[in-house]
Amino acid sequence: MTAPHAISPFPQPATHREAPPAVVAMVRTIRNSWAQVEPQTEDVARFFYGMLFSLAPEARELFPANMQVQRSRLMRAIVHVVQMVDRPDDLVPFLHQLGRDHRKFGVVARHYEAVGTSLLAALKAHLGEDWTPKVERAWAEAYTIMARTMQEAAAADDGPAWFPATVLEHHRLSWDLAIVRVQPDYPLPYQPGQYISVEVPQRPRFWRYLSPANAPREDGALEFHVHAVEGGWVSRAIVSHTQEGDEWRLGSPLGRLTASRTDEQNVLMIGGGTGIAPLRAILDDWSHWGENPHVQLFYGARNADDLYALDELRQLATTNPWLTVVPVAEEGADAAGVERGTLADAVTRHGDWADRRVLVCGSPTMIRATVSKMLVAGTPLDRIYYDPFTLD
Repeated sequence: MTAPHAISPFPQPATHREAPPAVVAMVRTIRNSWAQVEPQTEDVARFFYGMLFSLAPEARELFPANMQVQRSRLMRAIVHVVQMVDRPDDLVPFLHQLGRDHRKFGVVARHYEAVGTSLLAALKAHLGEDWTPKVERAWAEAYTIMARTMQEAAAADDGPAWFPATVLEHHRLSWDLAIVRVQPDYPLPYQPGQYISVEVPQRPRFWRYLSPANAPREDGALEFHVHAVEGGWVSRAIVSHTQEGDEWRLGSPLGRLTASRTDEQNVLMIGGGTGIAPLRAILDDWSHWGENPHVQLFYGARNADDLYALDELRQLATTNPWLTVVPVAEEGADAAGVERGTLADAVTRHGDWADRRVLVCGSPTMIRATVSKMLVAGTPLDRIYYDPFTLD
C-alpha cells in the first residue's frame, strides 16, 4: 500500500529483455514528470497521506503516530519503482514480494484504490500545468499494473500474513550493537541472504527490515545483528530495551541477494558492519556442504574493534577451504591481518572481479561508494547484486 521500501538511487543492472516501445514511452513520461516533482518530495508525501487518510480514514490505524519516517520511505519507494519500471524481470519479483509483505498491514482492495487516487492527486497538485492527459495516463497505467501485480501475489499466498516470534536471547555486544535470537511459532520460509520486516513491542506499527544472520534451521530459530543507527527509533529500541520473552512479528521474506552453490561461478561478497548478516547466512548454509564455489569475503567496519564477527568468520574459513576472509578497517590502530581503507578501496585493489558474482550488503552510503568504484575498476554491472534497503 505505501511500499515502505527504503531505497537509494544506486545504478541498477539492465533488464534481461527489451521493453516494448509503448512501455519505453510510458517510462520516459513517468521519469520526466517525477524529476520535476522530486525536489518537492516532502510536500508530495504530506499531500499524499492527507488525501489517503481522507479517502480511507481506517488506513490511519495502519501507521505509526510519527509519520516522518514513513513519508520518507514512501518517496524512496516511488523512486525505486520509477527506476525499475522498464525492467520487468526485476520489477515483477519485487512487486510480488511487496504484495505478500503488505498482507501484514491488513491491506485490502479499497486501500489500493485509495492509494492510487491519492498518488495521482499529489502528483497533479505539484506538477500544475505540466500534469497533462499524457502524464496522467502514464502514471495511471503504471500504478494499475503495479497494484494488480501486488494484489495477485498477495491473493496467491496462502501462508500467514505475519509470523509471531518470541525473543530467546538478547546479547548486547556494545552500546550500539546487539545480537538477538528469536523463535517463530512456526518456521519462516526464507532463503539465506533475504531480509524480513520486523515489528517489536517497544515500537508498535513501526515495521523495519532486518536480515537473518543464519541459514534456516530445523528449529526455525533466527539470529539478527542489530546496530543502533542515529535517529533509528526501532534499532535503538531493539539494542537498548529488548528482553527475553518479548513477542515480535515477522513479515514475509524479501530480497534477491542470493547465490547458488551449484553454480560454477565463484563469488565475491562485500559486507559492511551488520551488513555481514545476510552474507553470513549464505556462508552458514554453504558450510554444510563439502564443495562450493570459491568465496572471497571482504568484511569492513570503521575500525578493527568493530569487526565483531571476524573471529567467527576466520574460524569458518579454517574449516572451509573454499572461503577466504579479508577484514578491512577504515581507521584506528593497525591490527594483524586487517587491511586499511574503505571497502571500496580494498576490493578494487585486488582486481576488477569481472568473473565473479558480486554480492554487496551494508549501509546505503557504503553500497553506493563500493558499486561506483567497482564499475570504474571494470566490474560488469550485471554481475553486481544488492538489496537497496535501510535497516531503520
